[in-house]
Order: sequence, then structure tokens, then C-alpha cells
Amino acid sequence: MSDPKRPAVNWMDVLWLLFLAGLAILPPVFEIHKQLILLAIGVVQLGEGWLTARVPRRGAAYVVLLKIGLATLLIDHTGEVGINSSYYPIFYVPIVTAAEYFGSWATLLWTAVASAAYCSYLYPALQEYELTEESYGLLAIRILFFFLAAMVVNRFVVENRRTTKRYQELAETLAETNRKLEQAQAEARRSERLAALGQLSAGLAHEIRNPLAVIRGSAEMLAQKLQDANPLASELASYVLSETNRLSALVTRFLDFARPLHTELEPREVTAVLDRALTSVATIRKNEPVRVERQYEKDLPLVPVDESLCEQAFVNLIQNAYDAMGSAGGTLRVTVAKKSAADRDGIEVRIEDSGPGIPAELGEQIFNPFVTTKKTGVGLGLSIVSKIVDGHHGSIRVETRDTGHGSGACFIIFLPAAGQGAGQPASDLVVS
Repeated sequence: MSDPKRPAVNWMDVLWLLFLAGLAILPPVFEIHKQLILLAIGVVQLGEGWLTARVPRRGAAYVVLLKIGLATLLIDHTGEVGINSSYYPIFYVPIVTAAEYFGSWATLLWTAVASAAYCSYLYPALQEYELTEESYGLLAIRILFFFLAAMVVNRFVVENRRTTKRYQELAETLAETNRKLEQAQAEARRSERLAALGQLSAGLAHEIRNPLAVIRGSAEMLAQKLQDANPLASELASYVLSETNRLSALVTRFLDFARPLHTELEPREVTAVLDRALTSVATIRKNEPVRVERQYEKDLPLVPVDESLCEQAFVNLIQNAYDAMGSAGGTLRVTVAKKSAADRDGIEVRIEDSGPGIPAELGEQIFNPFVTTKKTGVGLGLSIVSKIVDGHHGSIRVETRDTGHGSGACFIIFLPAAGQGAGQPASDLVVS
């Protein structure tokens, strides 16, 4: 049985009520039982939506049974002999209702029940009259028209539902296609911004590096010359040298972001690369109380990756998780499982922390350059990670989730399995 959603009162109900009102003013007008039965049919019709909503599994059956019972009573009070009542078409009401709610076989069954209720008046008629062959033929015609009306209405309802479902599926497909198109456009715009910014950064970094080298060399010579003669000048020279080193490291990060990535992709087990990244970060930050949980699915497919670049991306994300949880520590959960995305098979890596999470307004911009939540951050780490993932024909996104101790950030990386990549050959890919 289908479960259509009906409004409380619709235009079809109004037509039914007008139809019942017309019957009420037709003979026999002063038959009180007839008027009460017509009123009851109207009440059932108006309450049909409410009943089917409150009792979704059996409500439609109750409605049909009530209408069959009321139709059977009506013809008993509108004719001297019930089987000859001119109100027999009232049985079309429960028959049409059954055709609207049920499938073909159930509609035939309910029509048979309505026909049996109508034919039940044949027995008292035979007690007083002898029916002719013509009367039996007329009765058979009426019953056949019951079934004809039931099948026509049911066929229309079924086709209408099928068409509605097809349009709903088409609308969902179109919405999903639009979503993917918007995502692709956003990624294309981000790639264009990254490319332009990369060229600018490369030029600036190159121009800044040369003066920095001169300043650094001069500061080193000055510190050596003034080491004993002027302690204050020597200390100031050391400050210049340390800040110059910091600027040099910053310029190096700019160059890492700007220069093309020459990736050599080979099928590898991503879990091994991920374990190395976890061990590397845990060794450096061994004093921080972070509990690492690993959840690796069995029989994972090999994934074409550049091991060094892929490890660099994982290290950046894991370090960000450590930074987010701070000195209080927390739980770092790393999950690897098989996944399909955009008609490609591969694996999904989820790196989740129990930190404060990422503000919603930064969710779409977190992978853009110079966007960071750290007080001392530059905002290039996640841009580099995104660039590395793009070089592996994968995708990366971030979600903020409730961990029970904080909002928590979850970075989700999808990497296509061997043979699932697109674009340039996987053996030697250059990403600029």
C-alpha cells in the first residue's frame, strides 16, 4: 500500500461534499436515515486525511471499510428493495478511495468486497420477488462497471505516482549535479587564485631572499667583530641575525607554496605513510598528552601517491591537530576506510581532533592562502596540503563535529585507487 500525503481538506473533498449535498436534496428528501448517512459519509471524507496520518498503516483500510458500510446502509434507506435502489453508484466512493490508496490487486479485492456488500441485498429481494434473466444481467453490468472504474482510477493513480517519483529523482539528480558543479567551480576559482598568488609569491620571495642573505651575512660579521668590544652591539646584531633567520624560513615556506610540485606517483599503502607521519610528529611532541586512536579498515586498495609529499601533507594536518588541542592534550583519531566518490573508488582518510574546531565562517576559506586560526600562523600550511592532495587527483574538506569535549575539527581526504585517477599519467605529474 502506498502512503500518499494528503492535505486536511482539498478541492476534491469539496467536490465530494457538493456531490453529497446534491444527493441530500433528491428524493427521498424526508428520509432522516438517508440524510444522516450522507452526513456521516461527508464526515468520513473530511476526516480521511487526519485518520490516514494518525494511523498510516491501517488508516486507509479503515476509511474504505467505513465508506463501504455507509454505502450499504444508504441503499437500504433509499429504495423499497435495496438491490433496486437508484443510489447504488454510492459504492463508487469506497471503490475510488481504495484505488487511490492501494495497488492493483488490493484495489480488486476491495472492489470485490464492495460488490459483495451491494449483492448482499440480493438475498432479501429473492425472498419476495423472482428475478428475471434480464435483472441478473443488469446486476452483472453494474458489478463490472465497479471493477472498470476501480481499474481506470487505479491505473491513473499508479502512473501519476510513478511520474511524480521519476520527477523527484530527476530533481534530486539535478540538485546533486548543481552541487557538484558549484563545488567544481569553487575549486577552479581557488586553483586560479592559488596559481596567481603562487607566481606573485615566487617573485616576491626571490626578490626578498637576496637582500636577506646580505643582511644575514653582514649581521654575522658584525656579531663576530663586536663580540668582545661592545656587548650591547653584539647582542643587537644577534637579534638581527635571529630575526633574519625567521624571515628566511618564512620565505622558504612561500617558495614551497609557489613552486610546482613534481610528484612521482606509485601504488603504495597509505596506512604505512600515515603511520610514519604519526610517529614523526609524536617523536617531536612527545611531551604533549595526546592519545592517538587508529581505525584502519582491512584489505584497503593501493593508492598512487608520492610518499614524501603525502607524508608532508599528513604531518601538517597532524601538527595542526596537536596545536588545536594545545597543552591540555586530547584525542587524535585517524580513520582509513574504502570509499567511492564522484564515480571513483579509493580510500578516505579522516584526521579528527578534540580541539575547539574551526569557525563556520572559515569552513570554505580554510584552504586559501593566509587564512589561519593560529596567532602566530602564516596560513600556508593547509594551502600546501590542499595543493598536494590536488596533485594526487584527490579532494580534501573539513568538518566541525561535536566530540563531547569540544567541537573538534575533522579533515577528510579522499585519494583515488590505482587506475582511478584522471588527467595526466600517474607516473610523473607536475602540479603548478
